Amino acid sequence: MAGHTDHHAPEGLLTRGTVIVVPGRGETRATYARFGKRLAADAYRVRVVDPPQAEDELPGGTSVAFGARLARAVEGTADGDGVVRPLVLVGADAGAAAVAALLTRQAQAQALEPDGVVLAGLPGRATGSVDTWDAELDVRTACPTHRGVLSDDAEVRRGSLAEPVPDSLLDAVYEGTVAAPTLLLIGDADPLADHEDLARVAKSLPRARLSLVRGAHHDVLNDVQHRSVAAEVVTFLETVRDGLTPVVVVESSAW
Repeated sequence: MAGHTDHHAPEGLLTRGTVIVVPGRGETRATYARFGKRLAADAYRVRVVDPPQAEDELPGGTSVAFGARLARAVEGTADGDGVVRPLVLVGADAGAAAVAALLTRQAQAQALEPDGVVLAGLPGRATGSVDTWDAELDVRTACPTHRGVLSDDAEVRRGSLAEPVPDSLLDAVYEGTVAAPTLLLIGDADPLADHEDLARVAKSLPRARLSLVRGAHHDVLNDVQHRSVAAEVVTFLETVRDGLTPVVVVESSAW
C-alpha cells in the first residue's frame, strides 16, 4: 500500500469527519503538513496520501488502481465505529484532476462514496514556463514559508509543473460530471488555470461552488492566503455535515 501521513483531531474532541488529501505534480505528503494540521485542529481526521503515480494513469484517464488506492486509504482511517463521515476528498493540481476524473466514473465513485470534494488548483491544458526552480516557485506560491518547505524537501520533483497533465485526464475532468458537492478553489494569479473552463464546469455540475482567491498562485492551498483558504475549506466541510445548509448567512454587511 502507498504511504500516507495522518493528522488527528485533538484528544478529547469528537472527530467531525474524514479528509483524504491527494497532492499534485512534484509534491510530497510533507507539502500538505500545514494544511493537514490546520484541518485536524478543527477536529477532522486528515490523511495525506502519495500523489498519483505513473501506474495510476491510463489512456482513458485514471485507473482502477488509483481508485483502489484511495479506497484503501479511506478504509485505513476506520476504527471500531467505521469511517467517520462526512468523507471529503481534497485534490491539488494533477491530484485534483485525478480525483475529479475518478469520480466521473460511476462505479468508482460509488465504491468511494465521498460526501464532498475539494478541487484546488485544477490545471488547464497549458503548461507554465518553469525553466528554473525560482520560476517554478513563482508559479506556485508567494508564501515564504511554503517556498522554504518545497525547497528544503529533497523528495519534491523540481520542474514537474512543466510536465503536461494527460489530455485524457483533463477531458474526463472538464467534460465529466462529479455528483458529490464540489468546492472548486483557484487563485486569480494562477497562470496554469483555465478560468473560463473552470467557470463553465462550476455551472455544469449539479452541486458546485467556485471560490476565487485574490492574489493566490497555483498552490492555492499553500499560498500567502492559506489561512483564509483553510477557513473556506472548513466552512465547506461544516456545510457538507449539515446537508449543504450554510451555518452562517450574511444578512447585512458594510463591505
